[in-house]
Amino acid sequence: MIKILHTADVHLDSPLRSLAIRNSALRDVVATATRTSFSQLVDVAISEGVAALLISGDLFDGKERSARTGAFLIGELDRLGQAGIRVFYIKGNHDAENPITGALDLPAHVHVFDARGGKQQLAEDIWIHGVSFADRHAPDSLLPRFHAPVTGAVNIAMLHSSLAGASGHDIYAPCLVADLIASGFDYWALGHIHKRQVHSEAPWVVMPGMPQGRDIGESGPKSATLLTIEHGKIEVREVLSSVVEFVQTTLDVTHVTSDDTLRRMLRQHLTEIRQKITSPVGVVRLRLTGRPPRYWQIIRDKDIWDEQAHELAQATGALWIDKFQVDLLPPETETDTNGASEELAHTMSLIRKEPGFIAIAQEEIETVLQDLPVALRNSLMGDEATRDALLERLTKAGADHVLALMKGVGT
Repeated sequence: MIKILHTADVHLDSPLRSLAIRNSALRDVVATATRTSFSQLVDVAISEGVAALLISGDLFDGKERSARTGAFLIGELDRLGQAGIRVFYIKGNHDAENPITGALDLPAHVHVFDARGGKQQLAEDIWIHGVSFADRHAPDSLLPRFHAPVTGAVNIAMLHSSLAGASGHDIYAPCLVADLIASGFDYWALGHIHKRQVHSEAPWVVMPGMPQGRDIGESGPKSATLLTIEHGKIEVREVLSSVVEFVQTTLDVTHVTSDDTLRRMLRQHLTEIRQKITSPVGVVRLRLTGRPPRYWQIIRDKDIWDEQAHELAQATGALWIDKFQVDLLPPETETDTNGASEELAHTMSLIRKEPGFIAIAQEEIETVLQDLPVALRNSLMGDEATRDALLERLTKAGADHVLALMKGVGT
């Protein structure tokens, strides 16, 4: 029996983009999460007694050069070598543009496949095949570069590919799952798509996902894949690896009639999340939805509820709030329909549409955004439609807050 651990898209030292994290201890955990998850995979490889670790591309992240990253990686690879574990690595699109990959003198037990393709014998009846990216862009299929499977052996092929395409991922080394199935290999060790998916079991076509999510868009537990090969047959098991787990969640507060009720619902909801996550730390984006009778009071006290949500999350011992969002609808019937607040609401609605007000508001927004990093500023104000949507969202929130201060008085 031989075991092999398959991972991809490690993105060492890629920043975990959670802008609202306010706790210094958590920031330290988040800052080292990609390294810690990789170290844990090395621990798994050693404890399981695997024969090899497969890294199917994007071990590194982007163009940044870091001697500390290189030193960390060599240390982890040395741990594998001391345990008699070989490493097979193909370069993905991020690796191809990262200068570290060409500068590091990797240990002898690490084999890096080049862009021409090749194969390496792991055991008498097990061969590992792989093709690396030559540069960042790979618009054509890499399948023609693979050597033919070795007859009478278990053949494992490593490929970094977007397959036929996936939401949120650029097209790289495109191919069809049907082409992989028909190729004669017993296991396709894929990489590039950050979400785990087993596309086929006969033969195995496995996208392991990434070992550590980097932001709220990469939510849920992350993992690697453990292969067990015995008598020519392959069994597969998912191995959880994420240190920080991102969670997107909504809480319907339609029936909330008091602060105590809302506080109790928040506490219960966060406790349930804590029980469900598999990682040591959870970073939560929490959105309140519904049409509660206390709509105006909640809007008025949003900052207070934001703080309480942070405190209730931390009280679980493992959760932190990334962002607290209030996305509520006002009651369908209200007692005050002709009073001063309604007149004010009408007036503010008219003001928000005036060209002079819009111009002033746009100028204020642009002044504030100048202090933000360029990438974040562009994401918020990338084009005219995005700018207009941001302006509408902010001015409406401001008007609602003013009304909430009036309508929530004495309650």
